[in-house]
Amino acid sequence: MPLTENLEKMLAAGSDSVMLRFGLGSAYFSNKQYQQAIPHLQKCIDMDDSHSAAYKLLGKAQIKLGLNEEAKTTLKAGLEQAIKNGDKQTEREIQIFLTKCS
Repeated sequence: MPLTENLEKMLAAGSDSVMLRFGLGSAYFSNKQYQQAIPHLQKCIDMDDSHSAAYKLLGKAQIKLGLNEEAKTTLKAGLEQAIKNGDKQTEREIQIFLTKCS
């Protein structure tokens, strides 16, 4: 059974959490199902707006779908969170993806 299917079952059973949403978004992204990844990553951010990795992955999904303006907004917010959290690796990665949106 695919990972996304297992995680979707957990979500349907009421096990909603930041980690579950990030896991679902990440699994869909890995499967190149960017449209399906977006709502889970957005919900992850809605639940925990300091989750800089979720902003990064959401921005990448938006770039893959050609949503560059949305990606810029997402990545700028993620960059602020990464700086605030001291997450240097995510900060560097987000800066790279921001240049791809320009």
